Amino acid sequence: MPRYFEDIEIGETWISEPVVLSEEEIIRYARENDPQPIHTDPEKAAQSRFGSIIASGWQIAALSMRLFIQSGGYGDTPVVGMGIDELRWRKPVRPGDSLHVIREIVDTQRSRSNPKYGIIRTKVAVRNQHGEEVMTMISIGQVPAREHQSSS
Repeated sequence: MPRYFEDIEIGETWISEPVVLSEEEIIRYARENDPQPIHTDPEKAAQSRFGSIIASGWQIAALSMRLFIQSGGYGDTPVVGMGIDELRWRKPVRPGDSLHVIREIVDTQRSRSNPKYGIIRTKVAVRNQHGEEVMTMISIGQVPAREHQSSS
């Protein structure tokens, strides 16, 4: 069942199931999307300041979206991504790390330019098995509104 802008409340929170990233997954993603040696070459990565292969931050951002959708997200409601604010990669993600995502609605606002839609701001935190934040961001999305207000 679709949810509309009017159904979404500040404070709503989703927590995903944990996912463990393997070295193979990290290398495969990086070869296709972020081919730096710290992500693709175990020998060179071992000589880096990180001491081993680490996941691309872009892989963690994409993973956060996948886990949100898998945890139910907005259900059948079509959400159009409008942007990201305050994206921060806080700690390296290493092979074998178990990650989960916590998303919380922090702001809702009806679109001024098109009142058929609402704008949703969501705080996203990806945490590892130690509870440490490895990535944070504010996701901005647009969802349909059930009732649009006239701009009289």
